[in-house]
Amino acid sequence: MRKEQAFNDIVRRVRKDYFGKGPERVHTVFVDNMAVSILHGNLTPVEKFISHTPEGAEMVRAARTKLIQDVYREHVPDGMEELVGSKLLYLFSDFKVEDDMGVSVFIFEDPIDGRG
Repeated sequence: MRKEQAFNDIVRRVRKDYFGKGPERVHTVFVDNMAVSILHGNLTPVEKFISHTPEGAEMVRAARTKLIQDVYREHVPDGMEELVGSKLLYLFSDFKVEDDMGVSVFIFEDPIDGRG
């Protein structure tokens, strides 16, 4: 299995475990010491309902962004650091509710060898 696909599987599993639904599509690229993941099709039916107003959409965005950053801060997902061969230092993430799209930038200590 390619390293990007294995990384996508970890990202998808974490989202599914914490939100009850994982993204329908994940695309990850490795650049130097970063893994940049684009996630499509993330919202649960309840989140879609809540986000019909601007206030609701902002609440969903803020909750998703904070929760996922807290999850990774408290515990790096099993297998992630072993897969890329480096320690996770930071996670930056944001979510565009209107497009049901998220982005996460994982910054590791060492460059990631994208082959494998």
